[in-house]
Amino acid sequence: MNKTKVRMGMVGGAQGAFIGAIHRIAARLDGLIELVAGSFSSDPTRSQATAAMLGINPTRCYDSYQQMFIEEAKLPADQRIDFVTIVTPNHLHFPIATLAIESGFHVLSDKPATLNLQEVLLLAQTLHSSDCLYGLTHTYTGYPMIKEARHRIAQGELGAIRKVVVEYSQGWLSSNEDEHAKQAKWRLDPQKAGISCCIADIGVHAANLAEYVSDLEITALCADLNHVVPGRALDDDGTVLLRFNSGCKGVLMASQVALGEENNLNLRIYGDKASIEWSQMEPNSLWLKSHNAPTTLLRAGVALKSNAAQDALRAPAGHPEGYLEAFANIYVNFAKQINAKKAGELASNADYDVPGIKEAIRGMAFIENAVEAASQDTKWHPFKIGSANYE
Repeated sequence: MNKTKVRMGMVGGAQGAFIGAIHRIAARLDGLIELVAGSFSSDPTRSQATAAMLGINPTRCYDSYQQMFIEEAKLPADQRIDFVTIVTPNHLHFPIATLAIESGFHVLSDKPATLNLQEVLLLAQTLHSSDCLYGLTHTYTGYPMIKEARHRIAQGELGAIRKVVVEYSQGWLSSNEDEHAKQAKWRLDPQKAGISCCIADIGVHAANLAEYVSDLEITALCADLNHVVPGRALDDDGTVLLRFNSGCKGVLMASQVALGEENNLNLRIYGDKASIEWSQMEPNSLWLKSHNAPTTLLRAGVALKSNAAQDALRAPAGHPEGYLEAFANIYVNFAKQINAKKAGELASNADYDVPGIKEAIRGMAFIENAVEAASQDTKWHPFKIGSANYE
């Protein structure tokens, strides 16, 4: 075991679990993180099989996350896990993250952060009373050209922001037959997914991306959520009108019944000087448009202005980078944040460009506000959060 690496434990992500494998690939891409322990499944046999597949010492494969935290805490500081990655259905995020923090381990969690807003506010209190770090895998903030767009807006190239349009369309839940897949079953189950499917699964990503790039915050919304496929308890489609703290407005569209779509995430932000356009289907490109100048295609690795975008690149210009690399940027930044913490340095999420408890709270608030607004006849609803410590 390389003791210079940040040591990771994982809860969930057993063999056959899609997102667990993605997390593991992203974590090891830059060589700063080593997976050394895990509780990969509630089925001990399946968990041990996963550990064997990954080459993890069987003594550090645990039957439960509770056991993992107890046993890992007993190990010397230079051997125990530094942080835990949570890759389970939504209803388990809160108890795992809470116990991890109370046990002294940093947390990197899949989104949404918890099952509901109340849980994430409680999590924020637990985090505020500890010395632990918390990160959230809002993956799309990891793309280099998204960081470049954020930088150019911050530098005033677009001028005053007038309108934000973000769309995330998928088609994988277009019919009742699609509900038999393992990933669909829990996402459509209110006991495991919470009060929303589409908005909680992908709409929250779109909302986070809009706020991250624009550096604005949603202050009010008007929502229309739909249950397109008959018999579903949770939404599979939705449109949300947005108001931001600058006074500008926006539109968020999310759908999992857009037949033929894969992961069609698009962002357009319009200012009074220029606009930007980005699509995850072509992530190395960022369009910069102006009223009195030629439209410019900005490409990853070519004359970028921001250090954040340059630091997020791994391949030479012209070589595609995508989802795995964006995911890895969250992991590598979190690893650097942990190392800074170990060195006694200030290590805020903002300093290391890691989505944290602020984004976790705003994400859960977005889900609950959108669902509540959709149930009412009133047009506009204030974006309510409640009291919370963001740091």
